[in-house]
Amino acid sequence: MFNAIDRDAERQRVMNRRTLVLGGLKAAALSTLAARLYYLQVIEGDHYTTLAEDNRISLRLLAPSRGIIVDRSGVPLAVNEQNFRAVLVSERTDDVDETLDKVVKLLPISDADRRRVLRDVDRLRSFAPVTLRENLTWDQVSAIEVNLPDLPGVSIEVGQVRSYPFGEQAAHILGYVGVVSETELQNARDPLLSLPGFRIGKSGVERSHDMALRGTAGTSQLEVNAVGRVVRELARNDGQPGHQVTLTIDAKLQYYAQQRLSEHPSAAAVVLDVNTGGILALASHPSFDPNQFAMGIPQDVYDGLIKNEASPLTNKVVAGHYAPGSTFKPMTALAGLEAGVDPTHRVFCSGSYDFGGHTFHCYKKGGHGSVDMFDAIRWSCDVYFYDLSRRIGVDRIADMARRFGLGDKTGLDLPGEKGGIIPDTKWKRRTYKENWYDGETLSVAIGQGYVLATPIQLAVMCARLANGGKAVQPHLTKAVEQESAEQTNWPDIGVKPEFIQRVLAGMAGVTSAGGTAYAARITQPGMEMGGKSGTAQVRRITMAERNAGLLKAERPWKDRDNALFIAFAPVQAPKYAVAVIVEHGVAGGAVAGPIARDLLLEVQLMEAARAQQADAGTAAPADGTQTTSAPRGTPR
Repeated sequence: MFNAIDRDAERQRVMNRRTLVLGGLKAAALSTLAARLYYLQVIEGDHYTTLAEDNRISLRLLAPSRGIIVDRSGVPLAVNEQNFRAVLVSERTDDVDETLDKVVKLLPISDADRRRVLRDVDRLRSFAPVTLRENLTWDQVSAIEVNLPDLPGVSIEVGQVRSYPFGEQAAHILGYVGVVSETELQNARDPLLSLPGFRIGKSGVERSHDMALRGTAGTSQLEVNAVGRVVRELARNDGQPGHQVTLTIDAKLQYYAQQRLSEHPSAAAVVLDVNTGGILALASHPSFDPNQFAMGIPQDVYDGLIKNEASPLTNKVVAGHYAPGSTFKPMTALAGLEAGVDPTHRVFCSGSYDFGGHTFHCYKKGGHGSVDMFDAIRWSCDVYFYDLSRRIGVDRIADMARRFGLGDKTGLDLPGEKGGIIPDTKWKRRTYKENWYDGETLSVAIGQGYVLATPIQLAVMCARLANGGKAVQPHLTKAVEQESAEQTNWPDIGVKPEFIQRVLAGMAGVTSAGGTAYAARITQPGMEMGGKSGTAQVRRITMAERNAGLLKAERPWKDRDNALFIAFAPVQAPKYAVAVIVEHGVAGGAVAGPIARDLLLEVQLMEAARAQQADAGTAAPADGTQTTSAPRGTPR
């Protein structure tokens, strides 16, 4: 009996120990769980609350409106217009290829566009919209909207597209915008560039002022579910639109200049204020329509522009290299005056000049007879400048030309500008490892040989002459937003005023009776112009052609001489300077001269008309506040 009692007591003790052990383990587990909950909810509570909020809230960038570009009077040159585009969100469709197959039946999507869409789908997050096609017509929008139930992931969005009301009339100034390339995206720090369909400036003012025009991105705060799908928009900041850029250009004069040049296969012209350097018109013909680039230019149209021998995509004012011909002679004359040459010294022109065993011809067969410096400029006598250059040497001529803006870029606020060539003895040793030959000086004296300049450089040269020797710099930007970008205090070149006045008198003689451009003179009292013609050889005349009396206009177009003209007006108190080049136009005074005349007359008539309007209190606002858009391709 006692043994049975002992066994029961032992079993009871075992049960008690087991109960204590299990109770301890449970207590330990509950304590650990409580400690972990305390750690997560109390100690790390703020951290995990933030993470949870981030999972629920998604911030997305919004593209700001691009700043507009206006002319000096506020006429819109580049604006934004509403457009519609079809987009695809890949997470909302089970099969992207199948959806694209259906879309292609409604929209003209090329194979290249399809490859681009598939590339963007792979590159972007699945909930990010990918642009299928922009600038949809109403019919295309309607077709998509009606078929949306069969187009999973496809929707229509409202966006903006860049528009250029003047089309090709100001294309070389404004440039165009285009989508961001892969290289630009890789080098970019601005997150805006990663937005699908975002466009940046590719050329012209659109490129040079791209950062100011671009604006600041906005944000959209979206509530999304666990897989990133948008539930609703919680907050929205539209960002800051880009700044308005005001140009020195006069839209009406710009249109007139472009129309005037269109009478020739290839030409360029620029008009600038001789005191401020502000460019009033900058035209290059043929041109192109920047609206096609903004909307996505078809490949066949682009190929046509590239193959055009007149180079419509090249801004010839800043990137065209030409021998200046006789428009260069004022530099030779000034160099001679500074070297102490007597301007009344006379040289006999028989029609040719023998030097170093070679015969250098004057453009006038039979010669000009006895000429001094005034006659030599007025008649553009080559023999006089041959003789003058021999006495002063090429280095003096080159130094004077560079002081007047030739030989290097002008610093114009427009991309793509090229420099020029003003040769001297050091330049030839550096470039060709050869010594300078005196005979080469004779070619330089008349703007031929190695000399190359752009039309904008020739306009600057003429402006610096017209303003009495101030080193004015050309510019297109009048103001960014309300901040003025213009300068009027220019340093002095350091040429005696009496020397410049003597050269200007000769240039005034060019358009006076007996001058080479008398037929291209301005007859309105008080608006007369002075100028200098130039006819630059593109291909040397052979002796056989000279003996045969072959007319220049009878050669193939590409072999004909270039026609140039520089001018200023009014003669008594110059305000404007102009440079004109007509490629293969044959004769400077007869072909380029009338264009220069018309541009200088037009700008002076416009100035007079606006002065009358101002006196009558009806002048248009000049502070950039005008917002009425002119019809595309026409001035106001």
